[in-house]
Amino acid sequence: MSSIYLVDDHTLMRDGLRSLLEAAGHRVVGESADPTQALAHLRELGPVVVLLDLHLGQRSGFELLTELQRRAPEVRSIVLTMSAQPRHVAEALRLGAAGYVLKGSPASQLLHAVDAVSKGQRFLGPDVAELAVQGFTSPGDDALDTLSVRERQIVLMVVQGQSSTEIGRTLHLSPKTVDSYRSRIMAKLATPDVPALVRFAIRNGLIDAGNA
Repeated sequence: MSSIYLVDDHTLMRDGLRSLLEAAGHRVVGESADPTQALAHLRELGPVVVLLDLHLGQRSGFELLTELQRRAPEVRSIVLTMSAQPRHVAEALRLGAAGYVLKGSPASQLLHAVDAVSKGQRFLGPDVAELAVQGFTSPGDDALDTLSVRERQIVLMVVQGQSSTEIGRTLHLSPKTVDSYRSRIMAKLATPDVPALVRFAIRNGLIDAGNA
């Protein structure tokens, strides 16, 4: 059975997942609500699978997926989230997620996902597969396509209200470098201020309106 790490900002959810997974014979080696802490734990504990939500309070699971690609590509990731937005599914897959499961799915579907992903396979439930097709084939905003992975990461953090200092601390960048990124992003997206950037992010499915 697999070793698994949990990333979710709700303790009750993590407790329930731990019980479900351990009852199925898996080993939960750790958990966190914070992407930065999770990344440190993942490098130390070396689980086969990380199970993560996309919405982590003021942070985003997309941040963790991005960093996993760079720092721990051997760890297989499954997104477990309420978000059924096609663009979110497509973006998670672009960032290396091997599985995507909606939180309203049966427990058996999550266990199937863990089994498949731990064996090096991909897993998308029937509903999610259709969402992925929509996300990859629907026409996108040309400006959005000009953003690098790092720039998309910073967009998410800016619209969640994080300062340049906070972003820099998380991404190991100087506040001045973050400010340069912000200026370049706003120029690319033709968004003169943060409220305009938030509207752009919502319109293009980078975040949910309720999480802005």
